[in-house]
Amino acid sequence: MNSTTLPRVPRASNTEAALRWCRQNRSLSIGCAVVILLAIVCFVVPLLSSTDPNAVDANHRLESMSAKHPFGTDQYGRDILARFFHGGQVSLIVGLTSAAAATVFGLIVGILAGYVKWLDQILMRIADGLLAIPGVLLGIGLMASLGPAIENVIIAMAVVSTPTMARLVRSRVISVKEETYIEAIKLQRPSFLRLVCLHIVPSILTTVVVQATFVFADSVIAEATLSFLGAGVPPPDASWGNMLSDGKTLLFSAWWVAVFPALGLVTAVVGLNVAGDGLRDMLDPKTSRRLR
Repeated sequence: MNSTTLPRVPRASNTEAALRWCRQNRSLSIGCAVVILLAIVCFVVPLLSSTDPNAVDANHRLESMSAKHPFGTDQYGRDILARFFHGGQVSLIVGLTSAAAATVFGLIVGILAGYVKWLDQILMRIADGLLAIPGVLLGIGLMASLGPAIENVIIAMAVVSTPTMARLVRSRVISVKEETYIEAIKLQRPSFLRLVCLHIVPSILTTVVVQATFVFADSVIAEATLSFLGAGVPPPDASWGNMLSDGKTLLFSAWWVAVFPALGLVTAVVGLNVAGDGLRDMLDPKTSRRLR
């Protein structure tokens, strides 16, 4: 019996596969690239410079952009570029940490509310009470009681964002637990922890991950809002929010004090939202086949 040799189909290289993936997921790749580049700039570049973001120099107040001060100086003579990097670190760390905390606590609360009926009314009424208060007012109230500190800003942002995540997780758990395969798994009488960790959480994880990116963006905005109002990161530490507050009265005389932190804030929020939209489109069952 003669054997026929089939022609070998050349496989795409890793570079070609990566380029094809980027073309098919433009929103996700562009958003992630923007956020990662901004994070690298804010965290790596300051390591190569010895400029103190809080150093006051009264002889160089409100100087425009120059070789020594590429972003100019503020009304206290502090270097705007160094404060821009430090403020970016604070905003991204606060946003990421509070989004992660809100995701974890929202996941726990949402699963308990969606699966355990007697806890549903208790937990969701607490969430409704928190949602009834505007996020900025709730954050200001928490900061007033906790005190001005970066750690307290993270706690306040996590408390503000947790109810929204919890309600989303609850709705997904209620939908998933009625599925046929979950009912079949219940016949095997697994433990509650095993059922949740191995079967329910993987079914809702994509929705939670997508929502977490938007919570990240909202937390960055909320931190900047609190700092702008004087209830966030305490001075003299830099934050994009309190930098905007310092420059709001100098827009016509020294526009660079407010414009550069505003550009950093807009870049971070737009990048996170674009990445979240791309991630949602990629994980959406209606478009996943096209993206693959």
